[in-house]
Amino acid sequence: MTEKILMKGNEALAEAAILAGCRHFFGYPITPQTELAAHMSKRMPKIGGVYLQAESEVAAINMVIGASAAGARAMTSSSSPGISLKSEGLSYLAGSDLPAVIVNVQRAGPGLGGIQPSQADYWQATRAPGHGDFRLLVFAPSTVQEMVDLVGIAFDLGDKYRMPAIILSDGLLGQMMEPVVMPAGSNTKVPERPWATCGHGGKREHNIINSLYIDPPNMEAITKARFRKYEEIKEKEQRREEYLTDDADVVLVAYGASARISRSAVDMARKEGIKAGLIRPITLWPFPDKAILSKKAAKAFLCVEMSMGQMVDDVRLAINGKKDVIFFGRTGGMVPTPAEVLKEIKKIKGGI
Repeated sequence: MTEKILMKGNEALAEAAILAGCRHFFGYPITPQTELAAHMSKRMPKIGGVYLQAESEVAAINMVIGASAAGARAMTSSSSPGISLKSEGLSYLAGSDLPAVIVNVQRAGPGLGGIQPSQADYWQATRAPGHGDFRLLVFAPSTVQEMVDLVGIAFDLGDKYRMPAIILSDGLLGQMMEPVVMPAGSNTKVPERPWATCGHGGKREHNIINSLYIDPPNMEAITKARFRKYEEIKEKEQRREEYLTDDADVVLVAYGASARISRSAVDMARKEGIKAGLIRPITLWPFPDKAILSKKAAKAFLCVEMSMGQMVDDVRLAINGKKDVIFFGRTGGMVPTPAEVLKEIKKIKGGI
């Protein structure tokens, strides 16, 4: 029988990263992600890994760049304003084609905001994580178990496509405790990285990690090649979960903690004879637009978020004006309730 362990989300995510072969963690304390860094500080010295509390968020992401360039699996974590400080480093990672995992346990904002849960960093993760033309892989867990499961996938796909990956959590998921099953064994062997700037004993040409290209035609060619890779990722790596969508008149779209609430609202609606369903994006980039567009029988879509409305833009782009897309959200650290979401479903049902 597989053993289940009761763990807090932040700590489970950290332990899963260790099992995925991460041996280099660089971070800085900020609520509500501090338990993740604290767990790494206790575990890394015991397994021959490196834990370093940097002097700033800026320093932490630059340490990740160095470790990844040298061929190591490296990771950092923070919460919303801390991720903003890492934005230049995220651009350097992408511009150097370096894999790494960055965890954002979102809190309310803007500014210092509050320490309560939020989903207001969606635009930052999927639209503007840093300067220049680039994308990041973005994963959105909705349970502590999925936080565990997605860490290894984030590292593996980051290696496969040579690009950084973000796990977009929030204060609710990071702080809650749920039973989890950890991966069997430890994948401590990092996939071979022939491009890394590690020792080679004179057996090959020197590798250079670089994001500076003075010649504009060369810079354009490299960027276009990177975007061809992004098109491949959009085709192959879209992930989502669907719940009762086959006959749904109203399809909810929600991710992370909001998806848990929305699923309860769907069940409540079904009990009242309303055909509601749920699409839960697991990858926020690439966004699962094909799944949303495939729901031709749906009469309307309801996007539920803990923000003033950010993912709703991607839902509207996917629908392209073919169906109504309605938004419902709470912000400032407020969490929507299933009853509030059900009320919105009823409004939509009454108008179609």
